[in-house]
Amino acid sequence: MTSKPVPVIVLAGFLGSGKTTLLNHLLRASRGTRIGVVVNDFGAIEIDAMTVAGQLGDSTVSLGNGCLCCAVDASELDVFLDRLTRPDARLDVIVIEASGLAEPQELVRMVLASENERVMYGGLVEVVDAAEFDATLERHPEIARHLGIADLVVLNKADRVDDAAGQRLRERIRALGGGALVSATYGRIDPELLFECRPRGERVGQLSFEDLREEEDGDGHQGGDGHPHGQAHDGHLHAAYESVSFTADEPLHPRRLLDFLDSRPEGLYRIKGFVDFGALDPRNRYAVHAVGRFLRFHPEPWPAGERRQSGIVLIGSGIDSAALRKELDALPVAGPQDAPDEHTMWGVLRFVPDVPEGS
Repeated sequence: MTSKPVPVIVLAGFLGSGKTTLLNHLLRASRGTRIGVVVNDFGAIEIDAMTVAGQLGDSTVSLGNGCLCCAVDASELDVFLDRLTRPDARLDVIVIEASGLAEPQELVRMVLASENERVMYGGLVEVVDAAEFDATLERHPEIARHLGIADLVVLNKADRVDDAAGQRLRERIRALGGGALVSATYGRIDPELLFECRPRGERVGQLSFEDLREEEDGDGHQGGDGHPHGQAHDGHLHAAYESVSFTADEPLHPRRLLDFLDSRPEGLYRIKGFVDFGALDPRNRYAVHAVGRFLRFHPEPWPAGERRQSGIVLIGSGIDSAALRKELDALPVAGPQDAPDEHTMWGVLRFVPDVPEGS
């Protein structure tokens, strides 16, 4: 059996923007998902949280020797990724928390250059301090470039600015040409924006940090940030984005699917699912993974007894759900007269990672 590739997310942002707070939130709210972490400063992370958050003891790589983008090259990063993606580690996602002075594009380049077949790029998340953004950008204009290449921008500490200032900041950040934008307080974003959360019933034999929090909540305790947990979660987080689900019993037309993916609108952050191309490849279904501007297809044999249909989920902020559904409804093959030529699969295969020799 082939294991699914592990998404590698780059978490960047200037000093004090709230990267570690956001990371710790992901660890707490992981819902049983196993998260591996690459960090610069081991002491900046809540070690206890990682230890009981359903992780293995060696699921963290610490780099205390300076900025990650300067301390290692792609081959060295591969050593760390190889350790974290061992099948026996059973990690679901890896987060690289960059130094506050790192160059995000270099980290993205290293992930994309990885020769590890068990990883895939999971996107660049840039965290911004809403209260300090103007002053920080004035002192460090290169941050505009970082925002321009981000797949997701988190406007953190949104509670520290009023509504008018928040709206102005969002407009200014969007003008820099980055990806989807969400606002957050205390780094609280829904983990589903970044990775597939493991269902509660699929524990890996270890108590999760979320379970411990629920036990504490039952005793009336509060979390480490001083806020009752009941105020922090689903409704508030899910309000920041929308999702559109699509299924089709007929195979999808490769050319129309690629046209749709090439023209995906600003704010559409993630696309995930499985695609049936019918007679063009009857043995395989194609897992589709898109984050920001990044796109990959992964063919895999149809599971025995699996119903052959396509299912795609779109996640974004400020998207036109009705328009997207209309475009999705046009993707299935309409009948024999609409049957795609086999050459239309070439476009899809351009986004399939190279298959190593001998596999």
